[in-house]
Amino acid sequence: MTNDVRTVTEADFADWHRALRTGFLNEPVLTAEQLEARRRQFVEGRLLGAFDNGRCVATYRSFAQEVTAVGGAPVPANAVSNVTVTPTHRRRGLLTRMMNRDLAAARERGDVVATLIAAEYPIYGRYGFGPATWTTRWTVEVPRAGLDPRWSGPQDGGRIDLVDGEDVRKLGPELYERIRRAQPGAVSRDELYWQANTGVVRFGGEWTEPFYGVYRSASGEVEGLVSYESDDNWHDKQPHNTADVNWLIAATPAAEGALWRYLCSIDWITRVKSGWRGPDDLLPFFLPDPRAARVTDHADWLWVRILDVVRALEARTYEGTGSLVLEVVDPGGPAGGRFRLEASPEGASCTPAGGTAVDLTLPVAELATVWLGDESLVRLTALGRVREEREGAARKADALFRTSGRPWCPDIF
Repeated sequence: MTNDVRTVTEADFADWHRALRTGFLNEPVLTAEQLEARRRQFVEGRLLGAFDNGRCVATYRSFAQEVTAVGGAPVPANAVSNVTVTPTHRRRGLLTRMMNRDLAAARERGDVVATLIAAEYPIYGRYGFGPATWTTRWTVEVPRAGLDPRWSGPQDGGRIDLVDGEDVRKLGPELYERIRRAQPGAVSRDELYWQANTGVVRFGGEWTEPFYGVYRSASGEVEGLVSYESDDNWHDKQPHNTADVNWLIAATPAAEGALWRYLCSIDWITRVKSGWRGPDDLLPFFLPDPRAARVTDHADWLWVRILDVVRALEARTYEGTGSLVLEVVDPGGPAGGRFRLEASPEGASCTPAGGTAVDLTLPVAELATVWLGDESLVRLTALGRVREEREGAARKADALFRTSGRPWCPDIF
């Protein structure tokens, strides 16, 4: 059975969304208002669908993005999202056809990498994606944390104020840009992101207005923002409420610590759920008793697919100095070949290596896994996922690729 894979037009949009929601086991019909909000994501040529007798049975969307490389360089990326195949049309190669078409277009546009957040782990490795960042959620048991109950605000001259969504839309973009330039793995946010996360644009479901807090330093500069909600949980005439963090961003440790301290100080709050954080987040160590912060989730997050090896390796910085020859295996893909990397803290060059002797042979997915500095080539070699052609090459590569801080992507898309 053949199915037509093609770009989605305006006329297909409602049917495409029905298939999208079906694939994610959501109620398949959107209201007119929700569908109109979703049209804000429509970019001509960037939505793909598979159609069977005119009915959409598979969905795929990509959009322009930047991802921050190690060292702070913004790298052009092809962000992949909204990937589904209707249960009646599985195992027919529909995702492969959509993926291959989109990645070829991304490479031709000049995108250096592709990115996605994987709903399921086993799917995307076969397309050359590898998990490049991880994420963790904590639950803080406030009574166990050892915090001073008399706390009434930051002790560093800064202050925390509650604000509304309009303030967040004004303050958030500039603050986030400062943060993402220093955070490997962070991705760009457009105006639609801030509108969707403050209730101006509602893609689906009920909107609950959260609380927003802003931290300003002693000089008045905005250095942190938090969005959180609370439940209403009383029993035995005692409050047992939970503050559930939607997101928290901070440009300085002082701002981050003050916002967590504020959340733990709110009357009636006995538990704080952190939301998705970087795996080496400071949160537990802001508490006198770090054991009060219990890990409740830990998982892969941002997946990366290298499209241009030379530009990807030259975009990032390296903490050490050295030279490596890498054999990158990418069957039928755009990134295969032999490359010489010359790296130092002052910069890097990556060039085709021709017949030069190889140090490491690795699939393109494993190169993606180490690109942001979070994985060890020694570990991957031990697992048989990277082949060491010269003894000691994996350890030498680790000295170049590994970073002092772990990458983190604050967003889901």
